Amino acid sequence: MNSILIVDDHSDIRRLIRMTLEFAGRGTEVSEASDGETGLAMARALRPDVVITDVMMPGSTNGLSLCQTLKSDPEMSGTAIIMISAKGRAEDRLAGLEAGAEAYLVKPFSPLELVKTLERLGVCA
Repeated sequence: MNSILIVDDHSDIRRLIRMTLEFAGRGTEVSEASDGETGLAMARALRPDVVITDVMMPGSTNGLSLCQTLKSDPEMSGTAIIMISAKGRAEDRLAGLEAGAEAYLVKPFSPLELVKTLERLGVCA
């Protein structure tokens, strides 16, 4: 069974992602964190296959720093990261990809686009 960690400070977005995964019926184990610091701790403890993270979150750990920290950790560097953000300019997307994300989706995003992205990464296939 694949595991996915959702890190977003908005509960409605976390719920939408969880419902999308449940509706897709892919049998994934889903965990949630409401901020970057908690997300980082949970990622290290749970070792998910994928982290889906917002870029803009309160606190000292936003999505970019979460991604950079995980990708620089030899034990976590293989974790796939999908960033989801309202920041949709080309330079924002590039910053996410340069931080190490495998994909960058812009809010509002299509649930089908998320499922297809996970399938492309070999998760939820």
